Amino acid sequence: MLPMLAAQAAPGADQALVSALAGMVGAGNVLADFPDRLAASRDRAPIATFAFRDGLVPGVLPRAVVRPGSREEVARVLAWANANDVPVIPYGAGSGVLGGAIPLGGEIALDLKRLNRLVAINATDGLATVEAGMNGGRFEAAVEAEGFTCGHLPQSLHMSTVGGWLACRGAGQNSTRYGKIEDMVVGLCAVLADGTEVEVRPAARRSTGPSLRDVFVGCEGTLGVITEATLRIWKRPEAELPLVLSFPDIAAGLEAGRRILQAELRPSVFRLYDETETVPRVKELADFGKGRVLAILVFSGIERLAALERDLAGEIAAALGARAEGDAPYRHWLAHRFESYSPPWQASGHFMDTCEVTGAWSALVEMYSRMREAILDLCPAAHFGAHWSHAYPEGACQYMTVRLPPMPRAEGLALHARAWDLLQTLTVVMGGSIAHHHGAGLLRGPWMAAELGAGGAAMLQRIKDALDPGNILNPGKLGLRPRASAARVMGEG
Repeated sequence: MLPMLAAQAAPGADQALVSALAGMVGAGNVLADFPDRLAASRDRAPIATFAFRDGLVPGVLPRAVVRPGSREEVARVLAWANANDVPVIPYGAGSGVLGGAIPLGGEIALDLKRLNRLVAINATDGLATVEAGMNGGRFEAAVEAEGFTCGHLPQSLHMSTVGGWLACRGAGQNSTRYGKIEDMVVGLCAVLADGTEVEVRPAARRSTGPSLRDVFVGCEGTLGVITEATLRIWKRPEAELPLVLSFPDIAAGLEAGRRILQAELRPSVFRLYDETETVPRVKELADFGKGRVLAILVFSGIERLAALERDLAGEIAAALGARAEGDAPYRHWLAHRFESYSPPWQASGHFMDTCEVTGAWSALVEMYSRMREAILDLCPAAHFGAHWSHAYPEGACQYMTVRLPPMPRAEGLALHARAWDLLQTLTVVMGGSIAHHHGAGLLRGPWMAAELGAGGAAMLQRIKDALDPGNILNPGKLGLRPRASAARVMGEG
């Protein structure tokens, strides 16, 4: 789902608009040349990558890219944009994969990467205050230098921003121990559409009505622009102890995950792979055994406690047919954990995408089976693989890779759209959530009403209308109402 694509560039930037913005942030911080606008016209959504691969560029570009350097400048830009009916898309590092940064018509891109400071570390309270535009890898390095970890280590760590994590309710690879980003936020600062600044002061807990923090965390820039956050941090673990297992099948592996989590053990990492994703990860294990599936767990913290948790988890797994394996798969994962394997496939003409959903333990085996069957019925030549990570006492994230073979563009896009519809619809039917950590953006809009329910979707729209009556903040995302002037948002073909 993208605005109409074209082989030629969109019209040039409006010089009056550029001049007005330059008066607020400085001329050097307003970018209006075509390459800069093109760079801010997309994120890493595969459907946008397919278009660029085929030599197409968006028919809609941001009118300009504005780079504020402070919360006050963000407020100034938003107040001006609201008064002049100019829509705004907050932009971090563009690492999203669901089109949340794609303009639909008339927007400016609010690039937040100049808000890139680690403001303070409070070692006593275990808190770090950081500006929203700080690169995730640099944030983790900065807190590590003080003996801490941020606990949030997504695959996109080095190409994402802290504000981006909050905007889409992201998850890192250690979420089973530390939680998702919404579990780490203690306070934040945000700016509303009219330039009003809102501060949620850091507090251990509070009982003062609904959480204002959660109005902004996960809103993807539709309700306000996060400029700063205070996050929990943790002492760097004394030890990180891997446990590499094989199971006779995914049902046994998932049951082990359930028992381990419900026994109140806290692995920092829990990753179970289906047979398709297991095969390339066990090449160094000659006697692994056909049909068995791989699991990688890591226990961290105080070494004595981590060792005890690892041993207890091993006992639970062994009762379900697990076998201890060599640590080569763990070492390979650790070395490549921040790399994406999608680009080579996408560049070679494949229609490759990933889709992460959540399911209850009681539903996951059937969810996997039905989704795999649906995709292979749709396209027998498709690759379908899955792994389960980000595990919790009640369920886990099912992260699926769908790779359609090279084919004519119109056919590939149609199959890609149908695959998404099958996966998202089955998730709702089986009681799961259509998104675990990538957010909703533009692509998941059609399923948001089913996700939230009619009453919930209407409530979200009412909140949007109250906070942003002009609909200037990232309009048309999260399944919310687009502006009347928005481009036609349909898949090609």
